[in-house]
Amino acid sequence: MSGAPWAGGFACEADPDQRALPDHRPDPDHGAERRIEAAPVKVLVTGAAGFINGYLIPELLDAGHEVVGLDNFSKYGRVAKSYDGHPRYRFVEGDAKDGVLLRELTAGCHQVVAAAAMIGGISYFHEFAYDLLAENERILAATFDAAIEARRAGGLERVVVVSSSMVYESATIFPTPEGAQLTSPPPVSTYGFQKLASEYFAKGAWEQYGLPYTIVRPFNCVGIGERRAVRDTDVMSGNVRLALSHVVPDVALKVLKGQDPLHILGEGNQVRHYTYGGDLARGIRLAMESLAAVNEDFNLSTSTSTTVLELAELIWRKVHGPERPFRFVSDPPFEHDVQLRVPDVRKARAVLGFEATTSLDAMLDEVIPWIREELEAGRL
Repeated sequence: MSGAPWAGGFACEADPDQRALPDHRPDPDHGAERRIEAAPVKVLVTGAAGFINGYLIPELLDAGHEVVGLDNFSKYGRVAKSYDGHPRYRFVEGDAKDGVLLRELTAGCHQVVAAAAMIGGISYFHEFAYDLLAENERILAATFDAAIEARRAGGLERVVVVSSSMVYESATIFPTPEGAQLTSPPPVSTYGFQKLASEYFAKGAWEQYGLPYTIVRPFNCVGIGERRAVRDTDVMSGNVRLALSHVVPDVALKVLKGQDPLHILGEGNQVRHYTYGGDLARGIRLAMESLAAVNEDFNLSTSTSTTVLELAELIWRKVHGPERPFRFVSDPPFEHDVQLRVPDVRKARAVLGFEATTSLDAMLDEVIPWIREELEAGRL
């Protein structure tokens, strides 16, 4: 199967080396979600203590897979997970730049989910512009070196790269389809540029070493479990001091702290596609299980657009009820605050049968009580 992210389309003529793969593309008339029924596999997940992986790992375990998780707790500090004692889960504390450890863990695995990264909210893009590039390149190089060696040994089937919607930071086509990262100007932020580079790691490893890959691009993950990062800088947003990370928890935190008027970045007309972590995890799993996803890339997102101002008012109403007037003021935006981020989600629906179905209303009904509990416990 051809690498569509490098051809700019859903599919093109198959690479001769991949034509022998059986055709597992889904029957378009067979249900809304068409999972490829595959034997359980052993998966190494790097960055296992991260936000999205907190949804992905239980998703994989529930589907019968065996998971080895690797993390050094550098982002949130030491955290316990509900699935730590699962019989098919093994956690290894270690650095994702440790090549010896990665080779040891990759041996015997069928797939590697390359998700470890230095990552944070928009404030990270400015404060750690160099570190985001350099540290994440080192992580990727170590991961791909180990994956290439495991592929040569005959066991590893695929590397799954968890990329980002930030590869489309400079996109001008909306909804933005897979392939637009090749025709758009390069990302402006070092974070977006590095995420695009992660996709070229996959391309290069396939071209030179025949290592199959799948690239997934989550859009605006929303869920519980995201805490104050160790390296987050306290930022004043009006009269509230918070560690600026992502817009949903930050707005919820300010509303719960009683900020009135509510401070938002810019005019609030930035468009996002807020997608539930559980939906994203299901999309990643479906991509991992599908042979039709080999050497392909996928936007994983809800199809619903929401402005920051619409989000803020929805959170306000859920906390304060309908009677209290919604008031806001605009703070100067960050330089890399993308105004329009709208993905084309047709490919994931057609190839994987994936759709993100959780509404923003339902997400907030889960997230707001969790943030309230964290706030009362002094963890935010």
